[in-house]
Parts: sequence; structure tokens; C-alpha cells
Amino acid sequence: MNRTLPTLILASGALLTSVTAQAAEYEWTFQASETAGEPSFKIKQEWAERISTMTDGRVSIEVLPINSVVGPTETLQAVSSGILQGHMTDPSYFSGQDPAFGMIGNLVGAWNNPYDFLEFMNSAGGEDLYNELVEPYGAHLMAAATFPLESIPSTVPIESLADFEGLKIRAPQGMVYNIFERIGATPVNLPGSEVYTGLEKGVIDAADSTVLSNNDAQGLHAFAPYPLYPGFHSMPMIAVSLNKEIWDSLPADLQTTLETAFDGMAYDLIARLKAQDIETLARLNEDPEVHPFDLPQEERIKFRQAAEQEWQEWAGQNAMTQKLYDSVTSFLRARGQL
Repeated sequence: MNRTLPTLILASGALLTSVTAQAAEYEWTFQASETAGEPSFKIKQEWAERISTMTDGRVSIEVLPINSVVGPTETLQAVSSGILQGHMTDPSYFSGQDPAFGMIGNLVGAWNNPYDFLEFMNSAGGEDLYNELVEPYGAHLMAAATFPLESIPSTVPIESLADFEGLKIRAPQGMVYNIFERIGATPVNLPGSEVYTGLEKGVIDAADSTVLSNNDAQGLHAFAPYPLYPGFHSMPMIAVSLNKEIWDSLPADLQTTLETAFDGMAYDLIARLKAQDIETLARLNEDPEVHPFDLPQEERIKFRQAAEQEWQEWAGQNAMTQKLYDSVTSFLRARGQL
């Protein structure tokens, strides 16, 4: 009889493993807009794993890097059709479907810091406006996140707005593309996954491309040793969204847990990336081959003035862009920022 005990223990363990593996009621695949090696992507993966614990194993989310299933401009359609169950991406990629995605996804030059943006989204009606926009496309926003202000890695020194004249700079479609045109640059619409090769091969001179630590982790400063930091131009939204039919079918407790978890991720993402940016900057300042530069305040003001002109042009494109413009500018005026 004793000889069978190990066999029974093994069998019981195998059964327990099988039950645990099948315990998730909901198994979802999300696609992010970063490559697998970027620090921000790893943070998103960590939070997806936490949700399994927070829901007692009822929800399992796999987060995949950019281009894993579809291209970055195709994730909204993929979520709507069920090819993906969710995504964590910049809505500016969907500007071709509605310019309002570009406006709320990256209102260039609007935000002094990422916490102002989160306050607008969480407490001043931003999330409701976004869901009014996106739900007809078959997705639901669970939480809005963002990065600290982005850096601009450049192959040439940029010390004033005049230095953008003729500069070939990678920019996604949307408002940021138009504003770079407005200040004299020559924007090139490349996906984020092609920034490295674009800088390496001289296809572009500079890039609107995520935060300093992400850029450094990708090795961009080997080809673009003149990063602008701290950022001044772009702070794209990360729309953490789920297929709307799935969202509507979830019990209220899971909806609340998902919203709470991803709101937590938003603040964690900012804090951790800011800390990594500070560490990266200290190291780059010791590197004689890399020359970080902080754009002077008077040049930042010029950029903000150009950006405000672009906001006004976008506001007139349709009813939703006007609604977003009115809401954001009212928010900024109330806080003395406009």
C-alpha cells in the first residue's frame, strides 16, 4: 500500500495542476504598442499578471508586443472583431478613422505633466468622452494611461525650434505629424518598430519616440546622440481597452477590479518610467558620446503657441473634435494653464 502513495500524490498533483490551468473564466490576448524589450512593455506585462491574482484566477491576460498579431494601426479593428480581446495603445494610430482619436490620443503640447492628463481623463470627463467616441467601434476604455513627457532622440543638435526646419523626423499620423510640419520639419510616418533602423540608415534625422529610458533600452542613442530631455511636445494616451461585448457581459465585480487595476498601472507606469529616465539621464551625462539637451523655456513657449493653433484647426473637423477641444481647453483654463 505504501508503494502506491507516491503514485497517488503525483496523480493528485497532476489533477490540481490541470484544474488550476483551466480555472480562468476569461482568457484574453491584448496587443501593446511597444517592442518586447522596452521597459514600459514589461511593466504592462507585470500588471496583466497581477490581474490574475486580483481576480483569484478568473481573468488571464496575455500581453503581446507591437505587430504580434496585427499592425499598430489595426488593433482597434482587431479588438472590435474579436481577433484580439483588448489592446494597450495610442489612439492616435486611428486618426484615419476619425480625427478625434488623434486629438484625444495626443493633444500635443497640452500637458505640463502626465498627472494633469490623468486628472482630466479620470475626474473631468475625459474617459466618458473617449468611450462616446470608441464604443461605436466595438471597444470600451477601461482605463487611460500615459508616459512621462517623451524625449526626441536626434542625430543632430536641436537647440531651438529653428533647428526643426527641414528635419526629417519620425512621427505617427495625427496631430503630432501636423505640428511638426507647422514648425518647419519634414515628418515621416514610420511605425515605432522601425525607428531604430530608420535612424541607423539615415532615413530619418530624429524621432518622436517614447521616453528617454525606452529609447536608450532600444539602443537609439548609438545613432541619435542628441536627445531632447525633458520632453516638451508629446505625451500620448495609452487606451487600455477591451472588446465592448466582452466588457458588457462581465459581472460588476470584475469590471470594478479591472478598472481599479489598470488605473493603478497608469500611476505605476509614470513613477517607474520617470525613475528610469532619471537614472538613464545620469548615465548619459557621463557618456562623452551622448549630449542630452533641455530645450529653453522660450522655445517651449513658441512650440505651445504653434500647438494651440493646430488644436483650433482640428477642433473644427467634426462634432467630436470640437467637443474634445472645448472640454480640454476649459480644463486647462480653470487651472491657469491656458
